[in-house]
Amino acid sequence: MSVIRWVLGILILFFDWVFTPRSIKRDEMAQTAVDESMTGLVLYQYRACPFCVKVRRALKRDAIKLETRDAKRSETARNELVTGGGKLKVPCLRTVDQGEVRWIYDSSDIVDYLQDRIAA
Repeated sequence: MSVIRWVLGILILFFDWVFTPRSIKRDEMAQTAVDESMTGLVLYQYRACPFCVKVRRALKRDAIKLETRDAKRSETARNELVTGGGKLKVPCLRTVDQGEVRWIYDSSDIVDYLQDRIAA
């Protein structure tokens, strides 16, 4: 089973690399505003997770810069995810809105949240 996961992980990363989406172009002020609106957000992820790839592709497509933490390779990130969010599941976006911390686990919900945040 571990060999199958390894092969699938390599294939996922390869196809992600081959078919990387292009980022949208914004003027400098608009991009700065988007970057500032993303401060305080952290994406917990695994490199070869297909749902994490989905979120990273959306980030690339929308030219969003987020701090990412690999919960598989970093014990600190894994502990933060389990302690704060309550479960070891990726992708997970930690948000802080008006002092309230939220943990969003579904990849589609994460993409929708980020797109809504850009639009605001």
